[in-house]
Amino acid sequence: MVTKTLRAPYDGIVMAAPVTIPYVRYSVESAQWWIGQAIRELVTQAGIKVSDIDGLCVSSFTMGPDSGVGLTQHFGLCVRWLDTIPLGGASAIAALRRAARAVQAHDADIVACVAGDANHVDSFRLTLENFSRFNQDAVYPYGAGGANSSFALIARNYMRTYGVTREDLGKIAVSQRANALRNPHALMKSPLTMEQYLAARPISDPIHLFDCVMPCAGAEAFLVMRDDTAKSLGLPAAKLLSTIERYNAFAEDPMQVRGGWAMDIDELYAMAGVKPDDLDVVQTYDDYPVIVMMQFEDLGFCRKGEGADFVRQHDLTIGGDFPHNVSGGQLSVGQAGAAGAYLGLVEGLRQVLGTAGPTQVKDAKLALASGFGMINYDRGLASGAAIFAGPSR
Repeated sequence: MVTKTLRAPYDGIVMAAPVTIPYVRYSVESAQWWIGQAIRELVTQAGIKVSDIDGLCVSSFTMGPDSGVGLTQHFGLCVRWLDTIPLGGASAIAALRRAARAVQAHDADIVACVAGDANHVDSFRLTLENFSRFNQDAVYPYGAGGANSSFALIARNYMRTYGVTREDLGKIAVSQRANALRNPHALMKSPLTMEQYLAARPISDPIHLFDCVMPCAGAEAFLVMRDDTAKSLGLPAAKLLSTIERYNAFAEDPMQVRGGWAMDIDELYAMAGVKPDDLDVVQTYDDYPVIVMMQFEDLGFCRKGEGADFVRQHDLTIGGDFPHNVSGGQLSVGQAGAAGAYLGLVEGLRQVLGTAGPTQVKDAKLALASGFGMINYDRGLASGAAIFAGPSR
């Protein structure tokens, strides 16, 4: 029997320079262009030279045939640590974990974690066609292409199992739209009422229009470094307290009703030395509202099956008692491919640094961000989460 040992803490590891390159619905620019814009903004915001970046972690669905190594030449980088992470909505947490350990081991001093994607007129269809071998062999031949059909199966089963109504899921979408109206970069600019949500056209029942994210182009990024490096640069930074990561969790479940977070949640909070009630901001991965509700349960805010009651009992807006996806999330900001994995983490970093501007939650010092992705037919295979704190905590 293999004996599990406690993981080393992330002592002295910080995150800095949260960057968003504002999204657009369609773009003729390449993914490389968007990623390059993000790296340039990282350098500008941190007050460093591009040569100071000696680690790079990149995620993108549309930068092929390039990988991270090709980008080093494109952008004039000479790094001693490199990773390309093709994990969809779990990419940001995975990037953070790998970069943190690289910096902790002194394999790199400053790692740029960046994700970006293009959205040409046909980009989304091509991405879906080439998403996985499983999709090509077992989904598309039966006419069930795209995530909407798979998530419809998950949502229908989840709603039936736990008595979740469309109104319960609608509150998540409506609350995030209210938050997005305070975010100048959100693509969704109009208020969303519950009546509009319920009346929206069906896409793949029970998934309706406002349950779906809007594909777009954009980029997100942040830096990982040691605390002494940030101090030498005079750079405000957030302390990384804990992370978890899990793949193909609960494979025995006939249909997904829980994610990998539930396997490791005790470790997440124990390592950080906090409880769920201590968090000031929660940023869940929100490709569909049903996955948000699943995370409320699996991340320890309520027990399995109590997600609907939790949503009914809390105000999820910026000024509410449970500020959640305060930039508007992917449901109202847009999903810029792999950058969607970074959206919540980058906004959470702004929150604890006190630089979120119009979306700022008052006195936010402690945040959780989560990731979820790589859907096959009946489940997402990748999940993760991180807890981090502002410099004043």
